[in-house]
Order: sequence, then structure tokens, then C-alpha cells
Amino acid sequence: MEKDVLFDGAAFDDALAAGAAPLPLFRDALRQAHAVLARRFERGAPIVQLVRGRAWVVDQLLARAWQHLMAGSQHQAALVAVGGYGRGELHPYSDIDLMVLLPVGELPALHQALEGFLLFLWDMGLEVGHSVRSVADCEREGRADITVATNLMESRLLGGDAGLYYAMRQVVGPDHIWPVREFFAAKWQEQIARHRKFHDTAYNLEPNVKEGPGGLRDIQMIGWVAKRHFGGQTLDDLVGHGFLTPGEYRTLIDGQNFLWRVRFGLHLLARRREDRLLFDHQRALARQFGYQDEDATLAVEQFMKRYYRTVMELGQLNEMLLQLFQEKILLVDEPAQIVPLNRRFQTRNGFLEVSNDLVFRRQPFALLELFLLLAQHEHLKGIRAETIRLIRSHLHLIDDEFRADLRCRSLFMELLRQPRGVHTALRHMNRFGLLGAYLPAFGRIVGQMQHDLFHVYTVDEHTLFVLRNVRRYAYTQYKAEFPLCSELMDQIPKREVLYVAALFHDIAKGRGGDHSVLGAEEVTEFCRNHQLSDYDTRLAAWLVRNHLLMSATAQRQDINDPDVVNAFAAAVGDRVHLDYLYLLTIADIRATSPTLWNSWKGTLLNTLYNSTRNALRRGLTNPIDADELIAETKEEARKRVRDRAVSAQAIDALWSRLDDDYFLRYTIDAIAWHTESIIAAQDSPPPLILIRQQTQHGGTEVFIYTPRHDNLFALTTSTLDQMGLTITDARIMTSRDGYTLDTYIVLEEDGAPVSDAWRIQELETTLHDVLAYPDAPPQKVERRLPRQLKHFTIPTQVIFQPDPYNDRTVMEVISSDRPGLLSQIGKALMECNVRLQNAKIATLGARVEDIFFITDAANQPLHDTQQMEQLRQRIAALLAP
Repeated sequence: MEKDVLFDGAAFDDALAAGAAPLPLFRDALRQAHAVLARRFERGAPIVQLVRGRAWVVDQLLARAWQHLMAGSQHQAALVAVGGYGRGELHPYSDIDLMVLLPVGELPALHQALEGFLLFLWDMGLEVGHSVRSVADCEREGRADITVATNLMESRLLGGDAGLYYAMRQVVGPDHIWPVREFFAAKWQEQIARHRKFHDTAYNLEPNVKEGPGGLRDIQMIGWVAKRHFGGQTLDDLVGHGFLTPGEYRTLIDGQNFLWRVRFGLHLLARRREDRLLFDHQRALARQFGYQDEDATLAVEQFMKRYYRTVMELGQLNEMLLQLFQEKILLVDEPAQIVPLNRRFQTRNGFLEVSNDLVFRRQPFALLELFLLLAQHEHLKGIRAETIRLIRSHLHLIDDEFRADLRCRSLFMELLRQPRGVHTALRHMNRFGLLGAYLPAFGRIVGQMQHDLFHVYTVDEHTLFVLRNVRRYAYTQYKAEFPLCSELMDQIPKREVLYVAALFHDIAKGRGGDHSVLGAEEVTEFCRNHQLSDYDTRLAAWLVRNHLLMSATAQRQDINDPDVVNAFAAAVGDRVHLDYLYLLTIADIRATSPTLWNSWKGTLLNTLYNSTRNALRRGLTNPIDADELIAETKEEARKRVRDRAVSAQAIDALWSRLDDDYFLRYTIDAIAWHTESIIAAQDSPPPLILIRQQTQHGGTEVFIYTPRHDNLFALTTSTLDQMGLTITDARIMTSRDGYTLDTYIVLEEDGAPVSDAWRIQELETTLHDVLAYPDAPPQKVERRLPRQLKHFTIPTQVIFQPDPYNDRTVMEVISSDRPGLLSQIGKALMECNVRLQNAKIATLGARVEDIFFITDAANQPLHDTQQMEQLRQRIAALLAP
């Protein structure tokens, strides 16, 4: 057979007739067809030819195997393709779904022949999913299970008794089981349940091409429902019935072909059935599709942007067409309750619709007015499908003239000023393509994904989540979530300025350069065009330009340091800017990833907010005085020592051994706790391990008091890491007489504090046993690297900066996250004779950006460039993959 021929039936039949061994012949034919299809895929052959070609080859081989192996008994049974194979669609490693239809009665010889036939198919290399049923079985099982009924609806006869096959088709038709209304209702509920498994979003980091929202199953869903009603076999048939417009048909087919190509490539890369677009394969597929890295975006990000835009469009079409099917076919005879809203819009049975099909053509501003009405009328169930279709077909009217129309600008701002429904309206606008059309800068971020584990949503989806979060502050039912935010939301002068900042804060992502600066330019132009005051324009631009300032300060600097608070207060300037920034920051972090927010981050931001508000109240020309703060802290901490047996002399003796930094960086509550415990345990051998289950920090606080040892940080972090705990903060301090007072804030892997009593006891016992022998080498962390982290290799960077206010050196380590990372850094510090004074731990998906405040052995900042270079090289070597 020729190498480029998919299947040469004549040559195959000749070889079989000449007595060639059947199994190697079939197996070789299947293997050759697979190789030919793979080569054609690499050359960019039309995907329809490949998917149909694979099914055609399998048809040819199955028909011949049936004829060859059933020898004389095939007339008593029928071989039927069902499911995706029944539609004539097969990807390289798709299951071959078969059903064997049997006549009524026991036929032992036929059963024996079938066993041989199915075994032959497996030996040949086909992944076969099969069922054996009679016609009566098909009717009974199809009636009981909508999935069975759907598979049988898309069946094809491959060989055997045609009479049996057509009898089966008759008894599983809508006249016998699953009438159209019941079929539609069941399939819609099936889709809702399927989408829920993917959190009702197509924007997963590793989406499922087949089952996810907007995936291939959603296209099939449209076909199933319409075919059940119209009796057609292809999507093209639905155009003739008026259910699909030619444009919608092209969108569906183009989307299907793209997803088919993605799935076909996935199967070839994985060498098995694979429908998940895993990180393992995203980069390879991006290259296969011809994308190349650019200055601002990676090839894989360009590829995934096309994927997300495709599934978003398909998901929207799926939703619209199913609603249209319900309106036009299932509910067409129901009486209509029509309520006029104005000359352009009315409601029909609770759904918003245009009063006539020419509304948008005659008055294009109505495209925005519709969404304002949607926000203003809470009782509305949604927008009618036919009106959605009209919106889609009139998007071309949104041009520069439309955007400059004062009516359009006024309508958009009026929408943002609504007391309710803003997020819902904007989400609908984005889904239908109108938001990106009206704000072209927003249109560029639709479907844009950053290729990392930190940003789990596309930029547009993240932005709408931020907007949802700030909107929730204003609703009474959500006040318990973030009480301070709800209080501030009632106090800020203009909520719409916050909404505008939320809408624009990431709008310049993916362009290259600083997206905060570019975004500030975008929002300034928007505000001026939409008649916002100069003050509001400056405030919105400041928020966009500084939307990362508060989170960076809280998570990367020592916010117990008065100098840090004073500098942040100076950057903020006044209480109004602080309130707006606090609200935006919390909404932004919570919208980045479902797992990113935790109570520890909330405590950090709360502490920074309150400290800054106090600093602003004092006045920027009257900053917090460290000596005054230390005196106040000591006085309050002394009052909180609850153990009356602790004398004032004992407290003074302990505190005299501690530097001022201790009283600046620990809370009053923590100082009292430490003081009581250290004095009570002064006659016990070290180490002293203290653990608080729930603290005001929103994590589990682990305090260690023991003689200082250079190995201590490495020992402690490796132990905590091996126990599966995440370290979110580390505070390392040394007393004047050589004792260390170390505090670690830890969380479980799910972001929750350590809460179980047995887990607390295990943590305390393990740390005590390990730290009792500080000269022992840190244990090797044996936890496995998660699969996803393996695909994100971030070169290790070690950056040194002075910290003149505190006589320390700041060392930033940027690298790939992995188990045991902190203990390796601790090992490098010990080997290079560098002391750790404090640490801020930040893990951003697969990337760590940890800050270490260090000194030399004499507790002085690092000045020796040779020592810094040695430390840099040692950390890089220890963290090398």
C-alpha cells in the first residue's frame, strides 16, 4: 500500500483473499491510517477531512471484520455505530462506540461469534465501547436514560440486518420515547449540571475542550435538541428550517473546526484520548498552530486567547439558541403578557425585548439603553433570544460616531450610577460583544490569559469579578463578608469612580510596558469623554496607576515599621484615596484566584489601612514617633499580662534583653503572650514552642524561643514544609543575650488555619523534637512537586537593596515555587554567614517573590559585595532545577 493513501480497500481485500493473516493485516492498516492522518494534520489538512477520514477508515475496517468474522450469522444481527462515531466523527484515540442489535431469543452461536469479533477489534488496536441489545432493550433503556436515547438518535448502520436497525430507530423516535419538550428539558438540565462541574466558566487554566462550557458538547447540544424536533442530521439542515441563520451556522462550524483541531492535536501529543488542554500540551499546540512569541505576549497566550474567545462565542450561541428554541417552539402557544417600557422596549412574559426589529437600526443608542433598562428593572428574567440575536447582528453600528454620541456616553455613565444590576448588565454586555465594541481597549483583553498559575481567569473575566466584588460592598445581604468595606462603601463620595477604576485597572494588560501607567492614560481619556469632573478623573487615574500599591506594601514590606507606614501614607495622601484604594485592593485580590484570598491577607491589609489612617489623622508633617510608640506598646502589654504571678521585675528583666525592633514589630497582644510564656518556662530546657490556633492574623501563629543557631531557619522551614504547611510570614528576632524569638504564620494547603487539636499537637511535638538538636542537618523535603508547577520554570533572581532606616539589607528572591525552597535559602544564608532578621513570603502561583531582611554576623547591613555575590550564587545553585 502507498504511504500517503489513507486506506486502499482493493489491495486490502486482495491480501485478505490471498490468505494473509487477518489480525496483522487489520492492525497494519489501522496503524498506517493513523500515521497518514498525523502527517496530514502536521501539514495543515482541513480538520473535517481528518475527523471524517478517521471515521471512514474505521468504517471500512469494521465492515470487513464483521463480514469476515461473523461468517454466516451476520444476517441475524446488526452492527451499529452510536454516539460521536455514529455522527461520523472520530479523533485519533476516541472510543469507538458500537452497539450490536440482536433478534429476540437465545442464539448461542451468535453470542460466541460476537465475543470473537469484539476480541479481534481490541487486538487490532481499537478502543471499543460496546453494548449488546435487542430492539426492546433499546426502547426500555432509552426511555430510562436520556444519554442512551441521545446516543441511539445519532446511530448509523455499519453492517448486518438493516430491518433490525430501522425497527430500533422507529421505537426510539420522539413519537415513542422522549417527546421534544421532555427531551429538551432533560438535556438542558444535563448541560447545567455539566457546566457546574467546571464552575460555570470556560476560563479554566486547563480547560476541557469537549465537556467545558462553550466546548464541543455545547455544539452537539444545539444539534441534539434541534434534530430531535426537526429530524435533520446535520447543523446545515437547521439553516433550512430557519433555526440557524447562515452567519450563526458559520460561527458554529468555524468554532467546531477550531476545537476539533485542538482536540485532534491533543490526542496526537498525549498518544491517548485526552480532552483537557493541559499545560503539558498548550505550548506545543501553540507552535503547531503557528503562533510565535512576541515582545508583549507569548505564543501560548496568543493561542489560548483564541481558544477562550472561541468558546466564549460558542457558549453565547449555545445559550441564545437554546432559549430561542424554547421561545419559538416549546412556548410558542403560550399567551404573551406584554408590558411596554418605552417606545423602543417592552417585556414579554418577564423578558426584555425590542418593540420592533428596526429599533437598533433606527436608533443605535438603544443598544446601550437596553442594558440600562435591564439594570433598572430587577424583576426582569433576562433578554429574549431574538433580541440577543438582533444585538449580535447590529454590533457593527458601534463605531467612532456611536462612541462619541453624547446619548451613548450618558447612557453608559447612567448605567454605572445605578443602585443595582450594574455587574449583571456589564457581564451581559461582555458576553454579547457589546462592552468590547464600546470600549475597544476592553475588547483587546477579552479572552486574554496570562500563562501562569497565579491569574486563573482571563483579564476580562477577572475585571468583571473585581466589579462584582466592589458591588457586593453596597448590598445589605453581603455586609457580614467585609464589614469595614461595606462601611467605607457608604462613605465614599462617588461609587461610580470606584466602578470605573475597577473596569480599567487591568485594561492595558498584554501591551508591553507598565499596564498600570498605560491604564491610567486610558481611564483619563474615558473620564474626560464621559464628562467626569477633573477631580474624579484624577482620582480614577490615580487608582488605576496605583492599584497594586497597597497589596505590594502589605505583602512585601514590614508594615509594623513606622517608616513603611509613613511612606505609604505619603503616597496615598488623604483618607479619600486610602478608602478607595483599600476597597479596590481587596476586590482585586479576591478576583484573581478562588484560592488566593485568605484571612491572613485580610489582616495584613486591615492593619496597613488602620495604621495609615492613624498616620493621616496625625498629619504627614507629624509622623509616628518610634520612641513614643514603643512606650505606649510596653505600657499596654504590661496591662495585658494576665498571670498575676509574673512580677514587674521579671517583665523588666526580660524586656531589657530585647531590642526596640521587637516592640515595634510585634502586637501588644503577642508581646503579653510571649512575656507570660517565656517567664513561666525559664526553668525548662529549650526550645519553647507556642502555637495559637486562631489569631487576629488569620493564620496559625507558631512562636519559637530558643538559643540562636544559624541552622534554625533552615530546620524550621523544612519541618513545616514537610508537614504540608504554607508559610505566609516569618519574623526572626534575636535578643541581646543570644536567644531567638521567631514567629511563623502558617496555613494548611487549602489556605485555612491549622484548626484540629491533634494537628496542633503534632506540629508542636515535631518542631520541639527537631529544634532540640539544632546542629542536625535540615531534613530533605520529600513532598512531590505538583504536576502544574513542572511547566513553569522561572529563572532564579537574587536582588539586594539597602534598608537604611533599619540598618539591614533587603534581599529579594524570585524563583519557581517548589517544596523545600525556604529551607534551601536558609541553608545558603547559614553557609554564607548571613543572619536573617525578618522575611515576607509571597507565592504567586508557580512564582515566589520572597523578601528577606538580612545582616552580617555583626548584625550590620551587608556591604561586602563579594559576600553578596557569594550568597547570590549559592542560592541560585541550591534552587537550580
